[in-house]
Amino acid sequence: MEKKYTNLNHLLESNPSAKQFFSGLPDYVKSTIAERGNNVCSEKALHTYANNLLQGDD
Repeated sequence: MEKKYTNLNHLLESNPSAKQFFSGLPDYVKSTIAERGNNVCSEKALHTYANNLLQGDD
């Protein structure tokens, strides 16, 4: 089962792979995710949210 975190900051502090993924995202994606950071409580949620935001970039 996937580990849950309290929010985005906790996820990034505790999970090196999530932090690496997040740091590689475009600035607009990072800022949008950070605005809703309380709702990002798992690495899967982070990936899903980022992928949804990036879909329009193709």
